[in-house]
Amino acid sequence: MTTGAPTVEPGTDDRVGEVLAELASLEDPKMREVNERHGDDHGVNLTKLRGVAKRLKTDHDLSGRLWDTDDTAARLVALLICRPKQYTAAELDAMLREARAPKVHDWLVNYVVKKSPHVEELRLAWFDDADPVVASAGWALTTERVKKSPDGLDLPGLLDLIEAEMKDAPDRLQWAMNECLANIGIFNPGLRARALDIGERLEVLKDYPTPPNCTSPFAPAWIGEIVRRREGA
Repeated sequence: MTTGAPTVEPGTDDRVGEVLAELASLEDPKMREVNERHGDDHGVNLTKLRGVAKRLKTDHDLSGRLWDTDDTAARLVALLICRPKQYTAAELDAMLREARAPKVHDWLVNYVVKKSPHVEELRLAWFDDADPVVASAGWALTTERVKKSPDGLDLPGLLDLIEAEMKDAPDRLQWAMNECLANIGIFNPGLRARALDIGERLEVLKDYPTPPNCTSPFAPAWIGEIVRRREGA
């Protein structure tokens, strides 16, 4: 019975082979089963995976070779040991389109693209992409600007798009648009009422199961909770 753990292919260089072997030793079939429900085909505890990356330290060349294995756990390690500023925009675009596993996609955007000098160029290129997974990265980068550098963004225009398209958007794009909606409401008091209204009417993620002591991703609840915290209520 195969566990789906990374295997060392003939011709794999020694360092890559060593990392793949270590990741294979950390593979937990039960964790893989849980992760696969979310589209992530690996079973390595992320704390242990980060430990592997910490020991390897920053190594951009090794990162590229690990990425080329197309193994999800190896790609996660690769993203932790790379030098984000050394990638060209074209390389990051190609990597995003190859990042089929949601966790790889998420780490690529948050740990690498956000630190790249090409981040704004890629945000604009991805935002209207025909591939909804690529477009979700554009929306995630837009949310980062909503929070940190909103000057120049058409926030009412973003709300128009969310109102028109979020309800029927594919899951990952819908999630990214919803996050943008919530953050517009949180950080812009003048647009908060409209953001709340859009969230209430569209009801996206209203029934999403949320553990105790966690904030619901339903935008009106999310906005209300974070605003209360920010205002010290």
